[in-house]
Amino acid sequence: MQTFAFILEILGTIAFAVSGAMVALKKNMDIFGVVILGIVTAVGGGATRDIVLGITPPTMFEKPIYAIIATVASVIVFLPSIRRQLTRNQKVYELTMRIMDSAGLGLFTVMGIDKAHSVGEYNLFLLIFVGVITGVGGGLMRDIMAGNTPYIFVKHIYASASIAGALVCALLWDVLGAVGAMFIGAALVLVIRMLAAHYKWSLPHAQE
Repeated sequence: MQTFAFILEILGTIAFAVSGAMVALKKNMDIFGVVILGIVTAVGGGATRDIVLGITPPTMFEKPIYAIIATVASVIVFLPSIRRQLTRNQKVYELTMRIMDSAGLGLFTVMGIDKAHSVGEYNLFLLIFVGVITGVGGGLMRDIMAGNTPYIFVKHIYASASIAGALVCALLWDVLGAVGAMFIGAALVLVIRMLAAHYKWSLPHAQE
């Protein structure tokens, strides 16, 4: 189980680091800005989760492997050949951003629930809250630092997808076991996000 959880964390870290670096590219930041935004996006949600759960110092400081992987992923995105492809082709940028951000959201949502279970927290509301904050926290920090209105407030179904995935994961935990619940929860988040983007599903907006 520990190996499975570690693999999910690494995949989520890479996905979110790439999405953060891509936002930095869109803002024409230098390589330092690209790396910082990539790291913040990748580890920000997990750090917030650890603080909520009373885990100090947060895991990102005890295990720098996540920050290192986020740095490497961000630098790769900054490479001239990749950077040009992403910044010149809007469709490629949007599709890559959507996939990476959605994958990171799903993976980190269920990892938040796994972390809560690991410290003995089983309250359903807390499990869902921790799952969602782990999923959306890094992206929220990324958007604020980049000067954008956070995705969770304006984009197609986003935080709601994380809530749905967290709820399903938490409810199935004792039924299917950790691996099955996490797989289904993460997959549900990804599917909802991709369908919402394709069919332009959105929650009601104020001006509507």
